[in-house]
Amino acid sequence: MWTAMFDLHLSLGEKLIRAVAIYLFLVIALRLVGKRELSQLNTLDFVVLLAVANAVQNGLIGADNSVTGAVFGATVLFLADSALAFVVFRSRRAQQVIEGTPTELIRDGRVLEDALRREELTHDDLLAALQSSGASTFDEVERASLEPSGKVVFVPKDPSQATQQYADLRARIDRLTELVERLSPAAG
Repeated sequence: MWTAMFDLHLSLGEKLIRAVAIYLFLVIALRLVGKRELSQLNTLDFVVLLAVANAVQNGLIGADNSVTGAVFGATVLFLADSALAFVVFRSRRAQQVIEGTPTELIRDGRVLEDALRREELTHDDLLAALQSSGASTFDEVERASLEPSGKVVFVPKDPSQATQQYADLRARIDRLTELVERLSPAAG
């Protein structure tokens, strides 16, 4: 009874090939789906991910329901992921191919409509990301880009109010320091 739990129904070689093939398929599929999907996981995307996980399960482990087979399959996935991460870390070209490159969405306060369409983003999506970064309108943005991670990065035209206040405070402290230094020799 207990031996069936650990009995492999497929060879380790077949399990290895299955796991690597499924891993590579998922990496390519997620790369083709786009950056937006990674950052904005909505209900539909979540359902698709759950369905994909279920769909690839049998391809990954075959008819094997053993603990040994599951552990081996998971180990192969972790090793394949580590190997690919190492290659991406070492090679700029591999990083661009596997992870992608940033997409410019706003230039000089102007939304680039073609880029939005390509990335399947709406003005509302972009505005929500903009507002969470502290700005309120596209006019306040010098540039914005959608990074391969799915995060939208904004570069403001003018420094934020907090940045400006910090610069003003820093200038005042420098001025006070200068005045104190001038008084120090006179006091001695």
